[in-house]
Amino acid sequence: MKLQNYALGKWVAGEGDGQQLYNAITGENIATAGSKGLDFEAMTRYARATGGPKLRKLTFHERGRMLKALAMHLQSKKEDFYKISWATGATRIDSWVDIEGGIGNLFSYASLRRQFPDETFCVEGDVAKLSKAGTFIGHHICVPKEGVAIHINAFNFPVWGMLEKVAVNWLAGVPAIVKPATVTSFLTEAVVKEIIASGILPEGALQLICGSANGILDHVLNQDVVTFTGSAHTGKMLKAHPRLLEEAVPFNMEADSLNCCILGNDVTPDKPEFDIFIKEVVREITTKAGQKCTAVRRIIVPENKIEDVQIALGKRLAQTVIGDPNIEGVRMGSLAGQAQLLEVKEKVAQLSKTQKIIIGSFEKFEVKGADKNKGAFMPPIVFLNESPFTNTDCHSIEAFGPVSTLMPYKNTEEAIQLAKMGKGSLVSSIVTADDAIAKQYVLGAASMHGRILILNNDCAKESTGHGSPMPLLVHGGPGRAGGGEEMGGKRGVFHYLQRTAIQGSPTTLTKVTNQYQYGAKYIDKKIHPFKRYFEELEIGETLITGTHLVTLKNIEDFAELSGDKFYAHMDEKSLEGTIFTGRVAHGYYILSRAAGLFVDAPKGPVLLNYGIDECRFTKPVYPGSTIGVRFTCKEKAEQEKKTPDDIAKGIVKWLVDVFDETGETVAIATILTMVKKRDQK
Repeated sequence: MKLQNYALGKWVAGEGDGQQLYNAITGENIATAGSKGLDFEAMTRYARATGGPKLRKLTFHERGRMLKALAMHLQSKKEDFYKISWATGATRIDSWVDIEGGIGNLFSYASLRRQFPDETFCVEGDVAKLSKAGTFIGHHICVPKEGVAIHINAFNFPVWGMLEKVAVNWLAGVPAIVKPATVTSFLTEAVVKEIIASGILPEGALQLICGSANGILDHVLNQDVVTFTGSAHTGKMLKAHPRLLEEAVPFNMEADSLNCCILGNDVTPDKPEFDIFIKEVVREITTKAGQKCTAVRRIIVPENKIEDVQIALGKRLAQTVIGDPNIEGVRMGSLAGQAQLLEVKEKVAQLSKTQKIIIGSFEKFEVKGADKNKGAFMPPIVFLNESPFTNTDCHSIEAFGPVSTLMPYKNTEEAIQLAKMGKGSLVSSIVTADDAIAKQYVLGAASMHGRILILNNDCAKESTGHGSPMPLLVHGGPGRAGGGEEMGGKRGVFHYLQRTAIQGSPTTLTKVTNQYQYGAKYIDKKIHPFKRYFEELEIGETLITGTHLVTLKNIEDFAELSGDKFYAHMDEKSLEGTIFTGRVAHGYYILSRAAGLFVDAPKGPVLLNYGIDECRFTKPVYPGSTIGVRFTCKEKAEQEKKTPDDIAKGIVKWLVDVFDETGETVAIATILTMVKKRDQK
């Protein structure tokens, strides 16, 4: 069977014989993959000219709904993917991390749409006041890059590796070309076939290369983004490509790293944290047969606990059944292929020169339900390095399989030093019941790690684990780990957006951003805004309310009603040494009374108050002051209907600018209302 590439809107097999692909469990040939004959320059042009414009026409909310629909479709097909994943050597749990973890990324980024405006672009940060009178301001606008995201992925997660990246660039409005590692590309191909068949994505949003992508970087332009996941050696070669330098193309590298797990020196074998540590380390050694960029490669333990940890690890790893993942009781599958097995064996041989194996043997291990000579099987291997500051190979050589090194430390300072000797890691974890130790370790080790997991008995049951990057947190690390960042919620989306500073008058920038900028001209519609439907409201539409005289009785009545009898409101004798010159009105009274001024009481399109953002009380209000409100439509966002019978509606953000008799602002807030649409289709 020949795997197919998806290029220029068509499924095409590579010319020639291609690379032979094998079942990692049985050793049988299952497919060939090749990309000969593909026009990489045409593929990049197609993505930019066809996929890019279609994605950029969609708003963040529409793109998010697209991701949600795709996630639901793939979820319905997941059992088909599990059957194929078996041939990569993965157990059901391994495949769950890859398949459902990848689909989960789509769901997570779909939900992020609500953190962006219902626009094709977004405004970032706060306004910059550039003039004394406020007639000249600055802001930052972020628009989708007009290029293509080229994702070059590793073999270990053929589904997650693709979906965790494309979820981000699609939400940003950028198309993708995906190049999975060829050895496991048969699983990626199956998922992409379902994605294309669903018809959910606009044409040109996704292309797939199953064979070699050598030469594709020759055609990148400055609006493109390139990401790489894999070995540090390969990543460095790609990062130095002349075209990337010439065009100043962003390059995000996520490289395999020598991650570590620390046992806190407060933990003794009788504490629950000791068992948590052993379980976590064993899980990281055996999950995906150790073929994870986040796997624990260094086990750093107090010197007086080395023997206890060695015994506990030995017992637990001895219970790990290796074999065909389809056989009941098998807990660890094979490596992805014979080439990976040979490479791991070479690295184990190198590590053996400076440290000794204390658990595991390439010759003495059993495989259940399969032939260990035909499949790419290997046992868990644990080294002991008694002098990790002298014998440093364990800090520079990575065996990308179920291999780790146990080493001692004297105090937390030494543990931090050992952790940092990996020269930059994706993740580190520490198991401790002492929060002071946790703080010392985090602050000491953070500069060399992209993520730090702190495990104790309080969070262990719900912890996602050392080796699981989460969609809303950054995945990446400094130094050897590549120096890049992926995912990270909104942070990741901004990698695919161009941030541009814009300057002008508040009125002009309001029109440009479709968000009301403070100081812009008001729009007076001569009708209360609460009488207008969602689609009728205009950004900048403003109601200037009547006024209210604040009295001492108002303050005392509110204190009784709310229970807030803070001295500044109630005790004039206690004000010496404060900023107040007399009893002051409650901020929440001012905001509540402001609502009484701007609310239109009769039933109308406004369905409910949805919340309050960015509330500030900027000037004291004393009895005798008069307040009014400048009530302005600030921003609008449509809401999708959950059911056909649901009310068609949207969320409107209003600027509530409360002013006193001098015209100065005394309180300012953003309130959100849910507003009905006139058109209920």
